[in-house]
Amino acid sequence: MEVNVPEIRISQPILPPESSLPPGKRAADASGAAPSAIRKFLLSRGNSAYTDLSFQYLMVLCAFSIFGIVVLIFVELIGRSRLAWDQFHFEFFYKIYTDATTNTVLFWDPANSHFSALPFIYGTLVSSFLALLLAVPLAIGVAVFLTEMCPGLLRGPLAFLTELLAAIPSIVYGLWAMFVLVPLLRVHVNPVLIASLGWTGLFSDDNPTGLGFVAAAIILAIMILPIISSLTREVMTAVPHSQREAVLALGATRWEMIRMGVLRNARIGIVGAIILGLGRALGETMAVTMVIGNSPEIHRSLLSNGSSMAAVIANEFNEATSDMHRSALIEIGLALFIVTVIVNALARLLVWAVTRGAPAQTH
Repeated sequence: MEVNVPEIRISQPILPPESSLPPGKRAADASGAAPSAIRKFLLSRGNSAYTDLSFQYLMVLCAFSIFGIVVLIFVELIGRSRLAWDQFHFEFFYKIYTDATTNTVLFWDPANSHFSALPFIYGTLVSSFLALLLAVPLAIGVAVFLTEMCPGLLRGPLAFLTELLAAIPSIVYGLWAMFVLVPLLRVHVNPVLIASLGWTGLFSDDNPTGLGFVAAAIILAIMILPIISSLTREVMTAVPHSQREAVLALGATRWEMIRMGVLRNARIGIVGAIILGLGRALGETMAVTMVIGNSPEIHRSLLSNGSSMAAVIANEFNEATSDMHRSALIEIGLALFIVTVIVNALARLLVWAVTRGAPAQTH
């Protein structure tokens, strides 16, 4: 039996060719509504090539201005330190003078034109590396806890409090060290170090003030801790979760997962964070000046007074007794500037090597 199905035809209106419609009418017909205000503005503003080119040149100028500032600082320091450089050359950084009358060692005697940066280089290196020795374990521990072990409710507040340490002015750290840290070291800590480790010569009982390298190192450690901790958390976060899951799938404990799956892959970035903290410690001025003792001498004991490159510039530049004295201080600043730039550039390069987005590798 055959069923006849009626044929259904739908008539469609015949539209004019799209090319024959004006551009504005084509856009309106395609969207079914009138052009928006943003489209009207874009259609009415004309050619924007000149504006885009001007914006590009402005951004390039802003970027290269940073290099220009660094070059200007470098050139100015070289020009101002030429007098000391022509007089002492490289001997300025290691020469040792001897007093003919008392037969004592002299390093820095502006009255007799004896200038040697050796005690300030020594003080800067000792205080900075001792600060790293104190700050690095604590900073890495904080980063590991916040990244891998901290509950979600505590992660934000703890991270905020850690980074808040970086926002405190250095003069505040110096005042706290003068009124709290130094008396604590003088009364409670230094006697214990002298009694237990005095035989090493590193903790001799020759400075009853509480000032010295240990006080400077502790305050520096507190100041660089948020920098190292923040960058360490950043590079640890950049390690793919697949590394953690792979180590746990092999039956590793949480500590083994952190050690082999996270820290091993983030070690280059952690080294960069440590070097960046070192650069911060090398250039610190006010807090170190207030607690290091400001004595241009070299002592084996870490409890002795000393000085740093930044501290001697802050203390003596305004009271420089001669052009040679001022030029010698500027040459110390030039050396500190070069070292700081190199250290920070190396640190940033190491951090970028981990956080640039490349997949981590297991060795």
